[in-house]
Amino acid sequence: MYGKLHGACLYGIDGVLIEVETDLSNGLPQTAIIGLPDSAIREAVERVRAAIKNCGFKYPSQRVTINLAPADLRKEGSSFDLAIALGLLTTSEQIVLPVEERTLFIGELALDGSIRPVNGVLSMVDLAKREGFDSVLLPQENASEARLITDIRIYAIRHLTDLIPVNDYAQGTSEGQMTNENCAASKQVMIHSYDHLPQAEHIPLREQEVLASNMEDYSDVLGQLHAKRALVIAAAGMHNILLMGPPGAGKTMLIRRLPSILPPLTEKESLEVTKVYSAAGKWKESSPHLMHIRPFRAPHHTISAAGLVGGGGIPNPGEISLAHRGILFLDELPEFSRHVLEVLRQPLEDHQVTISRSRAVFKYPAHFLLAASLNPCHCGFFGTDTEHQRCTCSPAAVARYRSRISGPLLDRIDLQLEVSQPKDWREERESLSSADMRKQVLAARAIQIHRYSKLPFSWNSELSGQMLRKYAVLEQNAAELLDQTMDALGLSMRAYDRILKLSRTIADLHESEKIKTSHVAEAIQYRHMDRANSNFLEM
Repeated sequence: MYGKLHGACLYGIDGVLIEVETDLSNGLPQTAIIGLPDSAIREAVERVRAAIKNCGFKYPSQRVTINLAPADLRKEGSSFDLAIALGLLTTSEQIVLPVEERTLFIGELALDGSIRPVNGVLSMVDLAKREGFDSVLLPQENASEARLITDIRIYAIRHLTDLIPVNDYAQGTSEGQMTNENCAASKQVMIHSYDHLPQAEHIPLREQEVLASNMEDYSDVLGQLHAKRALVIAAAGMHNILLMGPPGAGKTMLIRRLPSILPPLTEKESLEVTKVYSAAGKWKESSPHLMHIRPFRAPHHTISAAGLVGGGGIPNPGEISLAHRGILFLDELPEFSRHVLEVLRQPLEDHQVTISRSRAVFKYPAHFLLAASLNPCHCGFFGTDTEHQRCTCSPAAVARYRSRISGPLLDRIDLQLEVSQPKDWREERESLSSADMRKQVLAARAIQIHRYSKLPFSWNSELSGQMLRKYAVLEQNAAELLDQTMDALGLSMRAYDRILKLSRTIADLHESEKIKTSHVAEAIQYRHMDRANSNFLEM
């Protein structure tokens, strides 16, 4: 006897449709799972066997072959347990599932038949909708997550016996097995069994205010108007930013308030970000909506390269993927391992991470705004000596400290500026607030959305090649100024392009179609650490 149901697994952060084929044939009782399963799937045999018996069914005493197709794709995880169990029960004619619905089955089985939640349900349900499925049967604990996808029916169960009418279950034999008569009598009931399952009600998406009541505000930061201006530019064009200054200048305070001026996620971005958190098992079940506030990740400097970019035996998203469409904050940048920092170079260009394994290649999105801070030297007071605070580092110590950050990595940071101790802050009565800064960001963001409405990107920082030359048009004087700067500072072509992108964002903040000399001049001043051959030690 042959039967086929559909399950799904994760491949990176995307769902992959898997056909769960079941064949019962004569021979010695044994069960084989084929189709490149991992150890968690191979162990499903014992979980499914115990769950079937403990729920009053009979495990087939025949030769059982379970194939997971396509056979050349590596399968991982425990999300196939429910599909395998129901495949065995339907093939052995112990239950009959509705034939009028095309259903995807997701869930892990406990030994008593209860259904446990799995990670990545959002991606799997989204896949089911795109593949034309009518419904998804999954664990009750994953229902809140699954209902975020509209226009598909969601059935949530807590136990395998939820698919068995209570009266029929009670009529089982003393051994706890269903008789042939009970099976035949329950067929008509089982056809409509989904009608008795709890369906997750869809909660409409609510518009989330980015300036939540508990979010830190820039009005708390006195002075630092130059740094606030740079942060507005970074938020308006999604440009990477680096703040350098002595301890207590407010670098961390400034960057931690950056989420308060970022525009909310679009619907497409919300789905992308929520998929990443779902695949990583970090989506909060209590949340009734997709994520609308851009993520802010601040890993400790002891993090490993695998923790930052993702990896492991079964690859999981790293910090840069969890910061997708949001901010990755690296405080005290030179304290991070040199190897860890260097792995950022490729994701900063490609906006994705590729993790290769012997049997598969996984890709995770990593389009984030890199925000970093550092001291000018190990003690923190190089170049800012006062009568109370003096640098105690030797020139060699300063060189070693700064050499932890490579020139190629600095080249990928659009805004590099120095933050000094604020002066005359006691006389300041009002400080520029997040609301004021966010108005400027949203105005520039609206211009970009309109300009790139027919293109596959929507931020100035994503411009490259012909698109950069087309949309970042310089006036004659501005082009001459940029050429002179290139020769004087020995900037790389990457730095040239990044200055162009930065100038485009500054022009948008001034609602200017063309890039003027003043816009280029402001963009150049933010390349504080650029020197010939990317050497910023001669400051």
